[in-house]
Amino acid sequence: MIWLTWRQFHTRAVIAMAALIAFAVLMGITGTLLVSQFGGGSIATCQPPSDCTAAADDFLQKLMGSSALADSSVTGTGTYWLLFLLGIFTVLIVPALLGMFWGAPLIAGELEAGTHYLVWNQSITRSRWLAVKLTLIGLTAMAFTESLSLIWAWWATPISQAVASGAVATPLAMNQFSPLVFATHGITPLGYAAFAFALGITAGVLVRRAVPAMALTLAVFAVLQIAVPLWVRPGLFPADHSVSALSSFVALDVPIESGTFTVIPSGWDGHYEDWILSTRAVDAAGNPVSLLPQDCLQGQQTGKASHLPLLDCLASHGVRVALTYQPSSRYWAFQGTEAAIYIVLALTLAGFCFWRLNRRLT
Repeated sequence: MIWLTWRQFHTRAVIAMAALIAFAVLMGITGTLLVSQFGGGSIATCQPPSDCTAAADDFLQKLMGSSALADSSVTGTGTYWLLFLLGIFTVLIVPALLGMFWGAPLIAGELEAGTHYLVWNQSITRSRWLAVKLTLIGLTAMAFTESLSLIWAWWATPISQAVASGAVATPLAMNQFSPLVFATHGITPLGYAAFAFALGITAGVLVRRAVPAMALTLAVFAVLQIAVPLWVRPGLFPADHSVSALSSFVALDVPIESGTFTVIPSGWDGHYEDWILSTRAVDAAGNPVSLLPQDCLQGQQTGKASHLPLLDCLASHGVRVALTYQPSSRYWAFQGTEAAIYIVLALTLAGFCFWRLNRRLT
């Protein structure tokens, strides 16, 4: 049975291996250059407690080709942003593709072609047939996805180090809890691959036609990939709360004509890898505040003004920032919990397929 499964699956496995090798070569060559560029910049020699934010920002701006200090000696200036997007897109889309092209046709293809009458009337039981398929192809899907994730995470290590050093001023400055980074690093891709594969098989069992099952797999997986970061992940662990001085937040949104202000976090006392869920300005008593005190409002000029005097003025009135956040120390707890949720869902779907295959399908 294992040999037969391999004969049916080996073409897709060879294509996946070729894609993995091509991805590894691309990321290996460009990643080596990226590491070299990181080591040759000022950020590599920046040591705490010095402020590394400027060096980190400049490093990422060079990668995007937007730094005022960038010059022709910087290898690959501007191309790393495209490679960054390519890496994220690849690791995000692969589980869905595996569910669509490996999972959905597994049973639906047999039902459509009518070959299930032959396959399931031999000495091999339906349960054994499905168990071998699930184990061999499912584990391959998980290994393939995690391999892509590990390669991508290695490539992005210098960018992650720049973010940890305080970079905040470019689109590349995504910390480890940013949805796109979280979903492509660590062990969550294992859970995504297992779930997408089991989802594809389940869709095939229910729809009994390969192409509609593929579309259903993509739709359900995409919905979950949007819903989980927005509504499930923030509530996996109770959030921490803290009150910080305004000086920790270097940005304010101040529409002068309205007399109001809004705090915009751009780094919090060096904890750049924490997941800040919400921020609000509060007074000395802890009550939310958004109106500028009269003397602070009068001190602002019409149009764009420096925020530093305003920060000092607000601080003199006891205004601070209340934070709701997840500390960076919980990163792996979030990774493990979310991966476990998806694997449990995958096992549940697999159990349903066993039940349906033995009791309903003919």
